[in-house]
Amino acid sequence: MSVRVGVVVFPGSNCDTDTVWALSRAGAEPVELWHEHADLGGVAAVVLPGGFAYGDYLRAGVIARFSPVMRAVAGYAADGGLVLGICNGFQVLAEAGLLPGALLRNRSLRFVCRDVAIRAERVDTCFTHRVPAGRVLRMPVAHGEGCYYADAATLDALERDGQVLFRYVDDDGNPAGVEDRENPNGSLRAIAGVINAAGNVAGLMPHPERAADALLGSDDGMLVLRSLVEAAAERAQGGSATGDGVAARAMTMATGTGQ
Repeated sequence: MSVRVGVVVFPGSNCDTDTVWALSRAGAEPVELWHEHADLGGVAAVVLPGGFAYGDYLRAGVIARFSPVMRAVAGYAADGGLVLGICNGFQVLAEAGLLPGALLRNRSLRFVCRDVAIRAERVDTCFTHRVPAGRVLRMPVAHGEGCYYADAATLDALERDGQVLFRYVDDDGNPAGVEDRENPNGSLRAIAGVINAAGNVAGLMPHPERAADALLGSDDGMLVLRSLVEAAAERAQGGSATGDGVAARAMTMATGTGQ
């Protein structure tokens, strides 16, 4: 039986259907979670999809953080539940204080919608254990407020503690500069995604659900979604809440000591 993964739907979400489809391809049973309901229905993981929750009024994600479903998501995350925020979902998680930093207006002050290259800085997490170490992934971005910002002390702490999960890179996997085209929004230190200290909440601005089939130009996003689904399945079967088992297997594969 496939594992149940919740997909939160806010007024203004526009990637929820794509996310449901991609999670199905990744082996999950997606469950839509309406923003007015503070009940997650016993799912094994939660995804906050992209879009414009509550019309991005005031700023992206700031109103959505007060919705009933986010109270449930916050409690779920505090108990070790797996939560992934994609684009607008990342913005909501940052506004809710479930992830560090903030997503500001793109440095260009323009909406950006195109494919980008990113690299997973860690492949031992619930969200990346299927990603081959060092591999450059191609996924689209589509946002106006995706510039990752934090003060210098926070950035240093994120680097030190391994909380930078994805970084914008060039074709050779080198980190993009703030002004480089490979960095679509001017994010500091080319940060495209982060993970919380506990390892169970993550967010990224690129859209893995829009890179879930080769016919779409890339299926690299499936590496992220399948990582999440497998970790959620382990959690549902009574394994570690933070997916230590799948992470350990990923490290075994990365070091070449396993099949």
